[in-house]
Amino acid sequence: MAALAGMLAQRGLHVTGSDSQVYEPAASILRRSGIQPRTEYSPANLQPVPDLVVVGNVITRSNPEAIAVLARNIPYLSMPEALWHFFLKERRVLMVAGTHGKTTSAAMMARVLEMAGRDPSMVIGGVSQDFDSNYRYGAGGEFVIEGDEYDTAFFDKGPKFLHYRPCAAIITAVEFDHADIYRDLDHVKASFRALSDQFGSEHIVAVCADSADALEVTNNTRAQRLTFGLDHGEYRAVDIRVGAQGATFSIVRNDRLIASDLRLHVGGRMNVANALGVWVLLMHCGLGEPELARGLAGFSGVVRRQQVVGEVNGILVIDDFAHHPTAIRATLEAVAERYARRRILVAFEPRSNTSRRAVFQDAFAEAFDRAARVYLAPVYFKQNDPIPLEARLDVPKLANSISRRGPVAFACSSVDEIVEQMIADCRAGDVLLCMSNGPFDDLPRRLLKELYRRAQD
Repeated sequence: MAALAGMLAQRGLHVTGSDSQVYEPAASILRRSGIQPRTEYSPANLQPVPDLVVVGNVITRSNPEAIAVLARNIPYLSMPEALWHFFLKERRVLMVAGTHGKTTSAAMMARVLEMAGRDPSMVIGGVSQDFDSNYRYGAGGEFVIEGDEYDTAFFDKGPKFLHYRPCAAIITAVEFDHADIYRDLDHVKASFRALSDQFGSEHIVAVCADSADALEVTNNTRAQRLTFGLDHGEYRAVDIRVGAQGATFSIVRNDRLIASDLRLHVGGRMNVANALGVWVLLMHCGLGEPELARGLAGFSGVVRRQQVVGEVNGILVIDDFAHHPTAIRATLEAVAERYARRRILVAFEPRSNTSRRAVFQDAFAEAFDRAARVYLAPVYFKQNDPIPLEARLDVPKLANSISRRGPVAFACSSVDEIVEQMIADCRAGDVLLCMSNGPFDDLPRRLLKELYRRAQD
């Protein structure tokens, strides 16, 4: 929503808005666009009467502004509908969908296109470090967008990505997520099948073959399907080397070398897979090998994706968005590879609508094996999505399960307790890794501040 608001303002429209809580990076994005959101919902915010209301999917039918919009017959659209109406229908849409890696892959694709002189537009779910924003409104023909499977609005419970009508897309993986709106994996797969069914023979879809369910949901697509992966697929990444400076890899097509010694500043095998998907799709969209290699090497990453916040006396603080067991495991593997022989102390907040539920109770226990110590925050409470105790993630039980597997885990009562324990436990050489899909009470910077204070004592 902040990205859309910024693009509409850049287009010259007058934009206002409401939210119950505006935190970074959305707050800075809105401020740079000259937009001052109201911090409570009220029908008074609809004066003077707007020409159009764009409704985010956090808004329920009982929201006071939503009630007023419907009662007064003010024109309204969902966020995906507004993106299509104002921007996407004029461009060649390149979309990244899938349970993991959407934001990084989409930011990477936009960077490659920008370095190739294509001046793309972009909307993603995080802040690109290359563009210092989660959106870009370029003059070129391509529009790179992150395709989310989450629902669209209270009046449209279908997934957002069905509104974007891409001419080419990447599907990175299909797993169960968003337990507040999806019943199970089959329900998730139904949404991806609907996306696959939208494609015609003129479209291209690059599918990660390491995800069996991603292959399954695209089996009957009419699009030209390209498969890629680290272990499976027509295109594979080989000779992968990950270290403190990032990653290098080569690409084979049906076991024939087609590109070698490609470089990424971001590390981790999952990011190599993301880069491979971007390479495959853009190669089939007309970019040459030199442009692709230069663009991948020029990609700086995304804020809160293995983002180094700072280092004090040999103790490194990293901020990361991971909140699904698969993403947590992959992030820990990437950090362990990049910072070999250093202890990893992890703080995790169950904040997403899925991680707050018990559906991943066992999977979370297995996700932290590469950590030395794990500090678990309480389950985040959401007024609009209260979870009965019996359906909620059991944090003390999770701490015990993690500890039985090897890492020492603590069920902490607050973020303050996490800060206190991590600072007391850490030593030179350690990596402090913070994981949450929310602001986590500014934990990474609080840790850094305490490390500086300790260094001065």
